[in-house]
Amino acid sequence: MKTIGKEKQESNSVTSQKTLLNEFINEHDDLIVYDTYIDDGFTGTDFNRPSFQRLLEDMQNKNINCVIVKDLSRLGRNYIEVGNYIEQIFPLFNIRFIAINDNVDSFKNPASTNTILVPFKNLINDEYARDTSIKIRSSLNVKKKNGEFVGAFPSYGYIKDPENNHKLIVDKESAEIVKKIFEWKVYEGMGNLTICHRLNDMGILNPTGYKKKKLNQNYNNFKVKQDYSWCPSTVRNILKNDIYIGNVTQGKRRVKSYKIHKVEQVPEDEWITVENMHEPIIEKELFEKAQKLRKIDTRVQKNGNLSIWAGILKCADCKRAMHKKYSKNNNGTIYEYYICSTYKNKSNKLCTKHTLKIEDLEKSVLEVIKLHIKLLVNIDELLEKGIFNNKKILNDNIKNIEQSKEMEINKINNLKRFLYEDWKNEYITKEEYLDYKQKYEKDIERLHEIIENLEKQKKLEQDCRNNKSKWIENFRENKNITNLDKDIINELIDYIEVHENKKITIHFKFKNTLDNLYN
Repeated sequence: MKTIGKEKQESNSVTSQKTLLNEFINEHDDLIVYDTYIDDGFTGTDFNRPSFQRLLEDMQNKNINCVIVKDLSRLGRNYIEVGNYIEQIFPLFNIRFIAINDNVDSFKNPASTNTILVPFKNLINDEYARDTSIKIRSSLNVKKKNGEFVGAFPSYGYIKDPENNHKLIVDKESAEIVKKIFEWKVYEGMGNLTICHRLNDMGILNPTGYKKKKLNQNYNNFKVKQDYSWCPSTVRNILKNDIYIGNVTQGKRRVKSYKIHKVEQVPEDEWITVENMHEPIIEKELFEKAQKLRKIDTRVQKNGNLSIWAGILKCADCKRAMHKKYSKNNNGTIYEYYICSTYKNKSNKLCTKHTLKIEDLEKSVLEVIKLHIKLLVNIDELLEKGIFNNKKILNDNIKNIEQSKEMEINKINNLKRFLYEDWKNEYITKEEYLDYKQKYEKDIERLHEIIENLEKQKKLEQDCRNNKSKWIENFRENKNITNLDKDIINELIDYIEVHENKKITIHFKFKNTLDNLYN
């Protein structure tokens, strides 16, 4: 919930709640208003709300000794957390808690916080939030599948139709810039960085600046500096966005759950795309040409072929991509080499050259791959003989260990339950209570990690038994390797780090698998 400001009017629900609370306080002479904490628009399942956090600060600073809400759902809709605040945190800070409509008052009627009705109501409030979340998500998915736009802000080049909030119409001014970007890319062969320079030289606002300054939208992009200049990633995102050919692609990200509000990326094959939903800015033929150029941009060799090292090489120090260059020696021979892109494009004070000739790179990588093939040439025999089936990863033993750890977790949870009573009965001090509570929580977190790793180990062992490990197949196919090509690199190598001393560190895609098998 947001603290109320001049730019946003509070909801009717908040207004009615304030009226109820003020009437209650006026009827009780022992209550004086210190502050009102309003989180209008934030979900009650999350306690990381701005005004609620301000409330906690005032509690810790002893500015307040009483918290009043309309009902239990106004404190929150996460029944575990709400119970924790009512039963532990508020008493810990000597805070009187009142829920008017639920007849809860921890000072005048201490038993009201301990009745079965309180956790039951909290559970109902939690279930209401879960049910609402499911219905909203289902409704949004229906809209997405129908091609209706459900985002807050359309992509650069479009605005929402004033008569239909779920339909997009072309914004003529920004659409002209989108057209120029595609034309410069396809017809003039410009790279993303060159396009950025041209746009910045022309004084064109980037999408964030345009939305804020020209369209007066309350849009914030914390990745973009306030100078509103263009950067290569912005150009790249425009060039690959199929919204410009009339498509609506949504569902690229999602929130984990109604309680865990962390946003995660959705696999591309699960995205929802509906074609021809609005007027296109770019013709499909031009868009497709741009996609082909975009994939090989800045990574092509002089013969026009895609480099086998494209997207593979990184600087070992700054972790940025390596940039390919051509140079001529004293004999007039032209050779290729890689150099740190940070050093080349930004500053020689931010990183060093990390130069490496391509011929040295190819020789080193080929030797390392051959060495691994030699070490694993009898991988089939090892699997058949059960070399990897040591006691650490046998399913039976893993199951026994998991059961043991679950028992430990239950034991610690029981200790946590009695810990608060021990403090209240003055068997332990407040400091001891807090120290033990923190220790127990860390122990539970560690045990959950152990169980999670055991499950991963169990799956790994099963994959090995079924002979399904991708890296094993890759090595079988490349036993007689003599030359490197793009397919081999992509199959075996995740990425390669280039060090300043011309040494390299190869990160194979199967490294974690091998480590787990041999440990």
